[in-house]
Amino acid sequence: MTSLTAGKTATLYRLSTPDHLCPYGLKTKAFLERQGFAVEDHLLTSRAEADRFMAEHDVKTTPQVFVGGERIGGYDDTRAHFGKPLRGKDETTYQPVIALFGVAFLMGLAVSWVAFGTIFDFHAIEFFIAIAMCLLGIQKLQDVESFSTMFLNYDLLGRRYVPYAYFYPFGETLAGVLMLAGALLWIASPVALFIGTVGAVSVFKAVYIDGRKLKCACVGGNSNVPLGFVSLTENLIMIAMAIWMPLRMGWM
Repeated sequence: MTSLTAGKTATLYRLSTPDHLCPYGLKTKAFLERQGFAVEDHLLTSRAEADRFMAEHDVKTTPQVFVGGERIGGYDDTRAHFGKPLRGKDETTYQPVIALFGVAFLMGLAVSWVAFGTIFDFHAIEFFIAIAMCLLGIQKLQDVESFSTMFLNYDLLGRRYVPYAYFYPFGETLAGVLMLAGALLWIASPVALFIGTVGAVSVFKAVYIDGRKLKCACVGGNSNVPLGFVSLTENLIMIAMAIWMPLRMGWM
């Protein structure tokens, strides 16, 4: 609790009817309490009551927060008022990539533990990369049309041969699954090597030569991840995996 909010009370009006409990009202109440406010919680228990409230205060939505008699606004406005605004819809972020690779890394360790009884095994890195490829493929496969549209903004081969943009997510996922299984590497490795090489060259040209500021299609067609170092690294790791796996299997 900060000195600015200690002992203060916020008045909250939120919709809570038998048919609908407003999730933003619950979020707003929890947020105010985290800021150290005692919350006077007023439930609008019918649509008619909510309409009267909105007409009286000339607002279009609920919840609404009042502090010291001053109307702050809804959930987004309240967060912004206290210096903790939500990220904008078009704002760039690395959060999807961090989440995906973080989970893939933990899954790689988990598979290594199950298979070999230890996480300190070089196979864990292989599992991590293969799982990451699968998860990246899933992100793209959820909406191949949106992915292909974003992908065609920068991929050199896709711009010359549009069907490649539709093949890419299937190829990446297939390569990831086969590498995870350590099977049919004569299919998996060439596919990964090909799409990784084309991707690396395309990203390098778009970002570091042409200086274009684009969104990366690496985690799907609705991504706000900026095209750049992360995208290039993804492709280089895919290339490395495509070369390493056949070599390693040949040594065994």
